[in-house]
This record gives sequence, C-alpha cells and structure tokens, in this order.
Amino acid sequence: MGQTLTEKILADHLVDGELEAGEEIGIEIDQVLTQDTTGTLVWLQFEALDLDEVQTEVAAQYCDHQTYQFDFKNTDDHRFLRSAAGTFGAYFSRPGNGICHNVHRENFAAPGKTLLGSDSHTPTPGGIGQLAIGAGGLDVAVAMGGGPYYIEMPEVVNVRLEGELPEWSTAKDVILEMLRRLTVKGGVGKIFEYTGPGVESLSAPERMTITNMGTELGATSSLFPTDERTREYLAKQDREDEYVDLQPDEDAEYADEIVIDLSELEPLIAQPSMPDNVVPVREAAGQSVDQVIIGSCTNGGYEDILPTAKMLEGRSIQRQTEMIVAPGSKKASEMLARGGWTAELMAAGVNFSEATCGACIGIGHVPASDSVSVRTFNRNFEGRSGIEDDNVYLASPEVAAAAALKGEIVDPRDLADELGDLEAPGFELPDEYEGAENDIITPDDPVDDELIKGPNIGDVPLKDELDAHLAGPTLLKMEDNITTDHIIPATQDILMYRSNIPKLSEFTLSRVDDSFAQRALDSDGGFLVAGENYGQGSSREHAALCPMFLGVEGVFARSFARIHKANLFNFGLIPLTIDEETYGKIEQGDDLEIVDDVAEAVRSGTEEFTVRVNDDWEFTAHLDASEREREILADGGKLSHTKKLAESGDDSSAPADD
Repeated sequence: MGQTLTEKILADHLVDGELEAGEEIGIEIDQVLTQDTTGTLVWLQFEALDLDEVQTEVAAQYCDHQTYQFDFKNTDDHRFLRSAAGTFGAYFSRPGNGICHNVHRENFAAPGKTLLGSDSHTPTPGGIGQLAIGAGGLDVAVAMGGGPYYIEMPEVVNVRLEGELPEWSTAKDVILEMLRRLTVKGGVGKIFEYTGPGVESLSAPERMTITNMGTELGATSSLFPTDERTREYLAKQDREDEYVDLQPDEDAEYADEIVIDLSELEPLIAQPSMPDNVVPVREAAGQSVDQVIIGSCTNGGYEDILPTAKMLEGRSIQRQTEMIVAPGSKKASEMLARGGWTAELMAAGVNFSEATCGACIGIGHVPASDSVSVRTFNRNFEGRSGIEDDNVYLASPEVAAAAALKGEIVDPRDLADELGDLEAPGFELPDEYEGAENDIITPDDPVDDELIKGPNIGDVPLKDELDAHLAGPTLLKMEDNITTDHIIPATQDILMYRSNIPKLSEFTLSRVDDSFAQRALDSDGGFLVAGENYGQGSSREHAALCPMFLGVEGVFARSFARIHKANLFNFGLIPLTIDEETYGKIEQGDDLEIVDDVAEAVRSGTEEFTVRVNDDWEFTAHLDASEREREILADGGKLSHTKKLAESGDDSSAPADD
C-alpha cells in the first residue's frame, strides 16, 4: 500500500510510535517559530529546562502582535525576546518586519521539513509542502531543545481539486467552501492533503491562503504536494535550491475524500461571528459597510494586495467607508511602494498599517459601535476585533475591495457589470521577491548574548503533582465553541501582561464572566464546565496556564480543541469529556468531587472517572490520554515532567542538553 504525502514526511521524522490513525507518535522537528505574545513564555520555559542552545535547524523569534508598543511592557518583551534569541541561538525578526507566517515563508519554510510553532496558523507553509503544526509554547520549547513532538496520528483526508477558478473567485473561496461544508469542528484530528488536477492551477501563495485558514477547520495541518509552481515561488525568493519533489503515491489510501470543482466556486463570505457561517456574497449583498481591511497572515502578501490596488486604481472608496491595508510583511510593503501601488491606494482613500497582526486581534482599527467591518482575515470570533458587539465579515481581497468601492457588500461580478470598466484583476506573482533584509538578526551576529528581563517579566509558575482527591465547585459553566479569545483576550490592554502571569490571570474568562478570576481565587480550587470544541482558536497556552494559576483543577467538556487539550495536559489540568445529558444537568455552583484516587487512576490508565455532584447524583467522565500524557498530567505538567526525566537520566522524550 502506498503512502500519502503526510505519511511520507512523518515517516522521515518518526522517532516513536506507529503511523496508525489515533495512535500517539513522536516526530523530530526541523524548524520552530514563535511570536511575541507566546514567545516570552517559550524562552522562559527553555531557560527553566536548563538548556544552553537551540537544537533545531532553524529557530525563529518574530515580533508581530505588539508592534505598536503601547506600553514599556511591550517594548521590554521585545528586548527580552531579542536577548533570548541572541543567547540561545535563534533568528530574531524585529518589530514591524512582519507577521511570523509571512516572514517565515519568505525566508525559511522548506518542502519536506517539519515546523512547530506557538501560533495556531503555523500550518501556512503547508502550501509549499512543509508539514507545519501549531502547538502550545511549552511543546515548542521542548522541541527547540531537541526533544520529539508528540501528537495523536491524525486521519489524512484527500481534498481533490478539479478545474480552475473562474474570474473573481479566489483561493480564499476554496477554504471558505471547506468551512461551509465541514464547519469549524470538521477538521479536528485530521490533516487535509490537497491533490488533483486543480492543484497545478494554484500558485504557492494561493495554496498558503488555504493552508493558513485550514486552522479554522480545527485541522492539525493542511498540505499540498510540490511541483513547478512551488519551485517557481522558491526561485523568486532566491531559494530554489531548497526545492524537493514531494508527491503522494498513486495507490495512497486516505481516510476520506472531498471533491471541490474550482470552476464552480463563486465569491463567498463568512458572516458574523464564525468563520464557518459562509454564504455566497450575493446573499449578503446590500449590507452597508463601515470598514474594510485588507491584510493579515491569510491575505497580506504582495500578491494578495496587488489585485486590490488594481481594482482601486483611478477610483475612490466611498466616503462613509474607511479602508486600511495591513501588509503581512515589510517586504510586501516595500514591493508595493517600489511599484507605485502604495500611492495608487492612498490616492483612492486607503490608509496603510505597519506589517502586524494588530487589527486581527483587536489591537488598532477597532470597529465603531454598531458597525460592519469586512476583512480578509481568518477569524471573526465575536469580540475578537476589540469591541464586543462587532459585526465582522471575512472575504477575499477582491470582495473586500468591492465593498469599499460600493460602500456595501456586493459581489464583485455585479459591481463590474455596474461600473462597466472594472476588470477582474487576476492573481499575479512578482518577477522576484526583493526588499531589505536587515530586519532579521541572525544567530551568528546577535545583538545580545545574555537575557535582559524587564520588571514585567516573571517566572513560569509550576503546579504540584496531581492530588489523589480533586473536589470543588463548578466555577463557570460555558456554551459550545468557547475560544481562547474568551479565556484570555488578546486586546492591547491585556496583551501587555503576557509575561506576568499573576496579573494576566486577573483577566481569565473575563469576557464570559468578569467576576470569574476573583471567585476562582476565593474558592481554593474548582472546575470549569463547557460544551463542544472548548478552547478553539489560537495556540496561546496562557488559556491553560492562567486557570491553573487561579487554582482550577480541571475542565469537564463535551469535546476539546486539539491544541488547548494538549496545553491542559502541559499545565497539569485534567481534561475530562462528558456527554450531552450530563452537560445539561450540571449547574454553575454545583459541588463536584471525583470519587476515584485521581493520581493513581491517571497513572494506571483509568479511562472512566466517577464524579459525585452535591452528594446527590453521579456521572461518568472520560479521560482520553496516552501513557505519556498521563505521566505529564500526574507530574503536574510538562515542565515538571521534563525536568524530572532529565534528573532521572531518562532522556527518551526530554530535550538534548549539549
């Protein structure tokens, strides 16, 4: 039996386990990346592991979220991150140089390599054949130290692309169609591997739009084969020598198959407030638009912004609509400027942003009250834009630009008919990607060679070993699809405390219940209860670390998002699944007691736990965990567990210490 492309790359990097769906495997990691909201903890954890030097082929630290540096705490973080990169041997991308995924694909992403990143959109370079996975920062720190990354072997699903995209339809519509069909939970436990004759019609950047936003499906990763379009992209980046031919075997077997005829796709749009609330643009047409933003790691490349510039050339946006372009990298900004397109956009009434994650996480360009924003981003979770009652739509750059020209949502095909002289801009790659390279500081020429910690940078809290007896109140009961933005918001007033866990924890779940943090501290223990897909969204491990700091012992949920569940293990919080009936019966404030000797049961492999409610009734909760995850949980989290292994001389899953 032949292998899928995913299986081939995993087999080349396998250090533990068997490539069977559902089985835990350990893989070697070639490259790691981290950014400024997760990186501080990554490096503090790396330091806590008593490691001296990065062991991966590439480690890259980006500063892309807090680039506006509203407070000295942001700037101190960046100085610390630069010093950590210099001390331990990583590349450092300076604030303003661009979003990690865009800069990484320009400089380091390579076919056939593995990449682990402390950001959920790390799978972006799957578009050029790199198997890239988002993870919690502690997993990244261990991998950066040379330890294997463990994950449950995903199912590999074949997404067969046929035909070619018609005018005005884009790669963004491909992934929106996937979300329309599968929902934000449809990719959990899966890797989507794109094949078929339609693949060759898509350029590498178009493919990376699809793999970037595959994260919104809940997928572990997304992956394209390599071909001449891949080689072409790498050559334009002056990295053609890194090209590797990667294809699945003709007789490869997949867990499932999805067929998309590209020629049948029309412009689509995700309505508020989930990426899977997708309809044809014509169904949303007529909605007035107050704000349009082109950019983000999904559609912030030069080739994403160029179609917008062509559409706006010689025209003006509507006066009631504000429009911002936020490039994904400084190189993209420089190329647009050198080509004269920045001037054209400005003449049309467009404002330019620094190359930053910014508006995507509610930092800058927050929409007005009771307004509508159309964005080319990947997420439109309620409140993520920085205002609770937001109305954010997600669409392609062409649909977004059409909205700015019309002042309302409109299918660009209909706008072209109306204007008479608006032509489809198409998708065009530059002759080469050229721009200044001095914003990346290399490991060979660091600025700093020792750690510089400002007053806002604290230590990493550790949890004690798992207790035999766990009991406490139901501190909070939540609905389905609670995101990491709900658990720890990423707005600038909160984000500045990412390096200060005691302070950051004060904001835990404040978007659900602003009294939660104090109640949790006062209760001296307790549990969270949630519906399906708890912890979806970003990779931020703070969403597990802060509840742990507040004394939360565990989470009962109908289901968990992949990265967040791993983070719960990593910080010693027990993740237990419950059925729909049990979820319906538990009330906030109920006293819960796990009847079993929890520590012993976890270590011994017990899967079912009896939980007593108010000394009145009982239910069964389930622990789905590998033997390794159980040891991590019982030891009080991955940091304690890894240090324990190192001290005992068992280096089977510990980082190297050379």
